[in-house]
Parts: sequence; structure tokens; C-alpha cells
Amino acid sequence: VELTPEQVKLYERAVSENMFEIRTSEGINRRGLVLKLLTSLKQICNHPAQFLKEDRPKLDERSGKLELLDELLDTILTEDGAVLVFTQYVAMAKLLKAHLDARAIANQLLHGGTPVRQREKMVDRFQSGESSVFLLSLKAAGTGLNLTRADHVIHYDRWWNPAVEEQATDRAHRIGQTSAVQVHRLLTEGTIEDRIASIHETKRELADAIVSTGESALTELSNEDLTELVALRNRG
Repeated sequence: VELTPEQVKLYERAVSENMFEIRTSEGINRRGLVLKLLTSLKQICNHPAQFLKEDRPKLDERSGKLELLDELLDTILTEDGAVLVFTQYVAMAKLLKAHLDARAIANQLLHGGTPVRQREKMVDRFQSGESSVFLLSLKAAGTGLNLTRADHVIHYDRWWNPAVEEQATDRAHRIGQTSAVQVHRLLTEGTIEDRIASIHETKRELADAIVSTGESALTELSNEDLTELVALRNRG
């Protein structure tokens, strides 16, 4: 997925401003700044409104991922499919819910703060076909949910540890699933998301460190390696 011009501008500004601070910091301060940068970039890749923490934002035409999500959902729902949409950020899940509500697409949102009884009702509604789009925060969806009606799983953003994504995907792969489940992972081209995906495929040692300690492993990178990781690549 390509970034929109607004996303490109925000991404490049975040890299230049934060890398300047990181280069002049050390120790725990530097680690904190690196984590802040990584989070900022992932949020910008998702949607500018998430990064800017906008209240009642305009959502259309500002995020390449959101446009692709709309296309995927249109296709899935036209074919009477059912889909789980995972994001690691509750704030992003709420933006997606507002967007789908505005498009009059029946959906539900489950996150860590959703009471158990309400969760059970939501699962029943999804399994019975009352609602075909289920938005879930990745951590809340890790265990105990049986959502076998889903024939599509969309990971709106990527987790540092692929096993966490796989565990979430397994919500649809439980006993009782009768059709193949298609998994879609949304990745922004030339960004940190792209780079992390490549690391998991090629740099085994660094990938293992990321899997075991998450973002902390990346705080130990040198300024040069960090710049290499976060710099926006030529797209196209």
C-alpha cells in the first residue's frame, strides 16, 4: 500500500525531528526517544488522524491502508463473507468503527476493556450472521474467542512478533471452521513496516531479538542502523 502525500510529509518530519534528538541522546533517554519514534511511524502508516489524535476527524482519502481496507471489505461483503479486522491500537480500532458506521456497514468492536458478558453477546452476533465485520484489538483477541464464521482475517497493522498475529488469526481457524480462511496483511511500502517484514524474512538474529523483546531490541541499534530502519524508501 502506498502512503498518501499527507502521510509522507508526516512520516519524513517525524524521522528528521526524532533522529536529531536521538543522535544527541544516550542511555534511557535515547531508548525512550526510539520507542516514541517507532510508535509515531506505525501510527502515521495506519492513519494521520491516529497519529495527530484528532477529534472527529475526516477519515477518507488520507490513508492508503484505509482505502485498501474499504476495497477488501466491499469485495468480502459482496460475496457474503465475514471478516475479522485486527489492529494493535484501540484508538485505531475506534477510528475504523467510526468510518464503518459512517458507511452504514454493520460492525462490532472488541477490545481489552470490553466486559466478558458483552464479549459473549458480540461473538454470538457475529457467529449468527447479524454482523459480518468484527474489529478486534490484537491483545484482547489473543485468547478464548471462537469466531469460526470468519472466512477472511485482515491485519490492519503489523505486530513485532509474528506469533502474536498467528494466535489472533487462529480465532478463525478453530474447530468448526468449514471453509478456508484468507489472511490479508496491510503493509505500507518503503516504511518501517516494510523493513520489519523483511527483517523477519532475512535477518534471523535480529528477528529473534525482536520476537523475544519486541521494540526494545530496536532501541539498541546504532544511529546508522536506526536511520536505515526508519528512513522512507523510494516508492515505485
